[in-house]
Amino acid sequence: MVGVSTPSPHPGLADSAFLKAVRGEPVPHTPVWFMRQAGRSLPEYRKVREGVAMLDSCTDPDLVTEITLQPVRRYGVDAAIFFSDIVLPLKAVGVDLDIKPGVGPVVAHPVRTLTDVEAIPDLTPEHVPFITEAVRRLVAELGPTPLIGFAGAPFTVASYLVEGGPSRDHALTKAMMFGAPEVWDALMRKIGGIAAAYLTVQVEAGASAVQLFDSWAGALTPGDYAASVAPHSREVLSHVGALGVPRIHFGVGTTNLLDQMGEVGADVVGVDWRTPLERAIDVVGDRAVQGNLDPTLVFAPTEVLLARASEVVEAGRRARGHVFNLGHGVLPSTDPDQLARLTDHVHAYPLG
Repeated sequence: MVGVSTPSPHPGLADSAFLKAVRGEPVPHTPVWFMRQAGRSLPEYRKVREGVAMLDSCTDPDLVTEITLQPVRRYGVDAAIFFSDIVLPLKAVGVDLDIKPGVGPVVAHPVRTLTDVEAIPDLTPEHVPFITEAVRRLVAELGPTPLIGFAGAPFTVASYLVEGGPSRDHALTKAMMFGAPEVWDALMRKIGGIAAAYLTVQVEAGASAVQLFDSWAGALTPGDYAASVAPHSREVLSHVGALGVPRIHFGVGTTNLLDQMGEVGADVVGVDWRTPLERAIDVVGDRAVQGNLDPTLVFAPTEVLLARASEVVEAGRRARGHVFNLGHGVLPSTDPDQLARLTDHVHAYPLG
């Protein structure tokens, strides 16, 4: 970023269990963090979000800082995930969209043509000054705890733009991918550039790692992913990799894509709960893994939850590095005390 220097990292970051794990180094304990902030189930999260629309909360540095810090304060997790949303960069460059409660992102004018793609501006740091401010505040507050930057992967963001909102079958998205490849390629390049720029802003402001989140990649066959999606995710991760930070790549329902999701440039492959971790380790190559406890196990008796968590930690021993997480985001009705017990249990689990 022109004219802005990257803050000096806290000296304690070198000893971070999270960063050691993603680099494949010995760790003092299995590091833990929770996707979707873990915040949706916290009363303090609901209090600060009361009456504030999702995208408004993502553009307020005070709220972004507070919400990002809440799970770190509550649970003592080993990394903080930057509070944002997959479609925020699109909103920032002027795409007419909103997040409707109970529905998700809704786009007023879905993308259908090359002209539609060309109308979307590229993202620059000037579009998101609130992101730079929030990240800098967070890095100062977090000290030795790493901050993970966040962005949506090109396929998932493209699906919202093409469908106009959430979709179960992604029919319009695939129709463009199969029937209008020139439009598809242009759209994916556009979104990939926006994602890379958005992550760069976060890293240059002080984020220690990034996660590229591909919610809907599991809708693809391996062949279609390789031909029409992987090159664009690779570009994003390559761009960020040049900044020298670890890269996590996570998708939902991606059992058949895990090898490719690692090969596009991930240092850590996130594994959802549908795939046994030991099986994932066999296919991702010499990479760390993240995951992958079923998010609904927090509703089971505590002894069942902790026993299953132990199985995940044991399976993770075989990986180059293992970061404990749920296999997807924290469900809103989760009891925060269960996540506290889970975090303490994983931290205390013997690695020797």
